[in-house]
Amino acid sequence: LGDVYKRQEYIRVTKENIEKEHICCAISSNKDIQVISKKNWLKERFDDGLVFLKSIERGKCFIEYIPAENAWNPIIAEGYMYIDCLWVAGSFKGNGYSTDLLNACIEDSKAKGKKGICILSAAKKKPFLADPKFLKYKDFTVCDEADNGIQLWYLPFSLDAAKPEFKECAKHPHIEQAGYVLYYTDQCPFNAKYVPVLLEVARERAVPFQANRLETKEEAQNAPTPVTTYALFYNGEYLTNEQMNDKRFIKLLDGMEK
Repeated sequence: LGDVYKRQEYIRVTKENIEKEHICCAISSNKDIQVISKKNWLKERFDDGLVFLKSIERGKCFIEYIPAENAWNPIIAEGYMYIDCLWVAGSFKGNGYSTDLLNACIEDSKAKGKKGICILSAAKKKPFLADPKFLKYKDFTVCDEADNGIQLWYLPFSLDAAKPEFKECAKHPHIEQAGYVLYYTDQCPFNAKYVPVLLEVARERAVPFQANRLETKEEAQNAPTPVTTYALFYNGEYLTNEQMNDKRFIKLLDGMEK
């Protein structure tokens, strides 16, 4: 990967520089529990081929991708690269940086002999998922869809490349447990702060709430949901992949009680 592209300067985060680099997720302090959690997760993924490329400036402008065989998602996409997250927001939006980052991923994936790239999205834009309009503009197409509307999109590098798909466990998101059940990983830094907040709200409201942190690649690859960074269920039914603070969770609880 080169360090400089036509519109912005980028840097690749590695084991060697991760301690001094800001990792973009709207959190300024490297001592924040969210940053520590995310960096620890990244450190353990670099040996699996994870690439984290970000703007040299502080802010939300980065791409994170990994060979699909090592992705923390229940997908079948042998030989593909999987994009964990492509996030450009705030003052970075509208400057072509998403294209820069995606092009860097495409170039790197082709150099590594990959069949193509895949990423999660939905028919309509959902929080914390790729924008389907952007993906369509970049020639991605839908290759699979789960019952809850989460879609797997792909960009093959050849016409004969096999289509990626969800594993059977993720195609029909449903669980047997009653009450609220959350599946999450440390891939998203916000979980380190807000999952304990939700647990406390649930305790105060006497609401049954179980938080399941997926701690290994194997656990994530066999989860009952396409989105493993954050998937909330209620009485067995999938609710949302959107991370919540205490106010949003209370609003959800109040709405469920009506």
